[in-house]
Amino acid sequence: MNAGSVARWWSSPWDLVRQLAHQILRIFRSKEPGDAATATLRIADTQEVRRVSLTAAEPIVPDDHPLPGRLFIVEGIDGSGKSTQLDLLRKWLLSEGYLVVFTEWNSSPIVKRTTSRGKNLHLLSPMTFSLIHAADLANRFYSQVMPALEAGAIVLADRYIYTAFARDAVRGVSRPWLRRLYAFAAQPTLAFYFDVPLEEAAHRILSGRPEIKYYEAGMDMGFSSDPYESFRTFQAMIREEYERLVDEFSLVRMDATAPLTQQQQRMRELVRPHLDGVMRQNGSLNRALAEAGLQGRYLAPGTDHDEW
Repeated sequence: MNAGSVARWWSSPWDLVRQLAHQILRIFRSKEPGDAATATLRIADTQEVRRVSLTAAEPIVPDDHPLPGRLFIVEGIDGSGKSTQLDLLRKWLLSEGYLVVFTEWNSSPIVKRTTSRGKNLHLLSPMTFSLIHAADLANRFYSQVMPALEAGAIVLADRYIYTAFARDAVRGVSRPWLRRLYAFAAQPTLAFYFDVPLEEAAHRILSGRPEIKYYEAGMDMGFSSDPYESFRTFQAMIREEYERLVDEFSLVRMDATAPLTQQQQRMRELVRPHLDGVMRQNGSLNRALAEAGLQGRYLAPGTDHDEW
């Protein structure tokens, strides 16, 4: 599209992800996960699951057709300021009368509690993490993103497939496998990458919270026993992976150290040419979006929310 072309899943790949997510959910709901549950979770790392997943992904049939809506997404390492800029863009689009749908990483109700429980118990292996996030995006894509794009609305996504491409690759998941896993997702109209020096991003994150989350710091990778040192190492590796993605997918690089107003001005200048023919608001649609929780949220100034 320039909300691109869409490759639709056949039933088997989606069923695989959904079944894995449901299996993990059943394990997490047990009071005492124990060694057996841990072993079951770890099965997602085996070569057999990789083989089955790749085989199941074979029948992805391109279904090229233009979509009337627009998909704008933001990416960047933690502390890049991308969420703040997306929130400002959303407010501007709404003030201009456009119909806007908002979606964010790891927010699907079918996996959010599952993921939280797995993180709390430190049970998520790299492949399990990858499959759960794929299930999250697949659910949101077919229930929120595609219907909005087909209706001609604007979709704003705080993180998209490139988050998985960067984070999961750093955790050792095969890059070609990840591209195939997320082949169902439409290409965005514009994808913004907020480029920020590691030390600046670390300063923003570490000065704004009492502690770093286990997976956010990459503690599962064994870089360091010090969460702050591990965080810097992990985020530096993710940043390097994003550099690869900028070239591969033509992400729009944004200077995340520039003044906030300057960043927002550039975003609007780049977005504006893509707005011809996009759906405008009406009262009943706005109410429906608000009731479904798809209009986004107002961020406090300087906030850059990231959901691991």
